[in-house]
Amino acid sequence: MIMISENIETVKNKILLACEKSGRNPNEVTLIPVSKTKPVSILLEAYKSGVRLFGENRVQELCDKYSQLPADIDWHLIGHLQRNKVKYIIGKTKLIHSLDSGDLAITIDRESKKANLITDVLVEVNVAGEESKFGLSPDETLDFVKKTSKLSHLRIKGLMTIAPFVADPEENRPVFRRLRKLSVDIARENLDNVSMYILSMGMSNDFEVAVEEGATFVRVGTAIFGAR
Repeated sequence: MIMISENIETVKNKILLACEKSGRNPNEVTLIPVSKTKPVSILLEAYKSGVRLFGENRVQELCDKYSQLPADIDWHLIGHLQRNKVKYIIGKTKLIHSLDSGDLAITIDRESKKANLITDVLVEVNVAGEESKFGLSPDETLDFVKKTSKLSHLRIKGLMTIAPFVADPEENRPVFRRLRKLSVDIARENLDNVSMYILSMGMSNDFEVAVEEGATFVRVGTAIFGAR
């Protein structure tokens, strides 16, 4: 039997050690338990352990769980978002991690305007240039952010990347370092509607390295809930 609360504590302790190693304040790092494919009963177990934030990959799954679980949960959409699904999650998500195109930005802005609210998003950057992954290239990210910042019902809060799956987490250090540098470069532009407070990077196999390189959100699924 998977002990969710024990796994959460183990991950939090590893985050704490990574912060100590890199001279960071642990309060700067938020753990996002990634609950995709997990049943409501498992999420309730995590909720009873104090978790009030979950990351989901699919819109349908997020909406189903949103309707069944307590209202004080913050839901993060971390998976790829199709434009025709945007209307279903506006108002349900605390943060969308996967803004990766101008068309998607316009759709989020339009649906948010209809709902009379502002939606917080992260720009997804495909730092490693993997063909299997979504996201903008690092070189096109600044121009994209400048254009998107003009939309009135969408707020850019930072950047996200999905690093390659590697045997040695150290291999992903340059990926995390580049995203961090990119966020600093964008922050220097002082753009309206844009902040770079959030760096969403690091998963079960490499979150400690991500924390050492400046992650403020780490997305951890397997290390908490077990393999899918």
